[in-house]
Amino acid sequence: MHPRQRAYPPDFASGSLCCDFVSGHPSDREAFLDINARFRLDARTALVTGAGRGIGRACAVALAQAGAEVWLAARTKDEVEQAAAEIRAAGGKAHAAVCDVTKFSQVTTLVASIPTLDVLVNNAGSNIPEPFVEVTEEHLDSIMELNLRAAFLAAQAAAKKMLEHPERKSRGGAIINMSSQMGHVGAVNRTVYCMTKHGLEGLTKAMALELIAHNVRVVSVAPTFVETPLVKGFLQRPGFSQWVHERIPAGRVGDVEEVASTVVFAASPAASLITGTSLIVDGGWTAQ
Repeated sequence: MHPRQRAYPPDFASGSLCCDFVSGHPSDREAFLDINARFRLDARTALVTGAGRGIGRACAVALAQAGAEVWLAARTKDEVEQAAAEIRAAGGKAHAAVCDVTKFSQVTTLVASIPTLDVLVNNAGSNIPEPFVEVTEEHLDSIMELNLRAAFLAAQAAAKKMLEHPERKSRGGAIINMSSQMGHVGAVNRTVYCMTKHGLEGLTKAMALELIAHNVRVVSVAPTFVETPLVKGFLQRPGFSQWVHERIPAGRVGDVEEVASTVVFAASPAASLITGTSLIVDGGWTAQ
């Protein structure tokens, strides 16, 4: 037991008495940790890029369910507007924005239009699996531009917006970079993707060190293969599904809700001491 931590009494489960972990003295019942509130994002505003489908859409829905007002950004108008409409129909607050994150002027215009920004989910990204010796300059540039350059500039624009708030240090903030298990390991036919995700992990750490002084945390979320429109196409290729499942100790790919729930945690007060690190949602892939 920590020397400053007093043991809870036998009636802890009843909530009649609790321990103050700062002073070590019993505190009033009203001061007891409200764990449900720690996972809420009420009165906070979040921007999710790549929010028209897959992981981004699930993150937007989950953040709205946690109480956040959500701005959904994606290139495809119909998809992002439908996603925002579904959130509103369920009682959430959502705005749709058509935005190509590789066009920095569109990103800055969007961010400027948001009155207050507390959370960025830097999710837009893609992959073109192919052997290293067959990667073209065109493919290299397109994946680098979206997965790394656009992610850097979106995070920078969001951070600047967050720091405009006069109460940022007490209000807090979070930037969540959507990485991948491939940001921690290597894999065949994924040299460019691995390079960009390893770079994003480095960016997460460096950003975190600069922004924590303003109480803005930076965390990456690193999923394994997840059932998304992009991945489903890969899983239909002969032998690929078997290769993936054999390498995930959990025996299955992830689903978008598992990633989205991790994002909500990372954005919430429950993760208030977590910054500069990666939350790996991979079913054990990187443990091997």
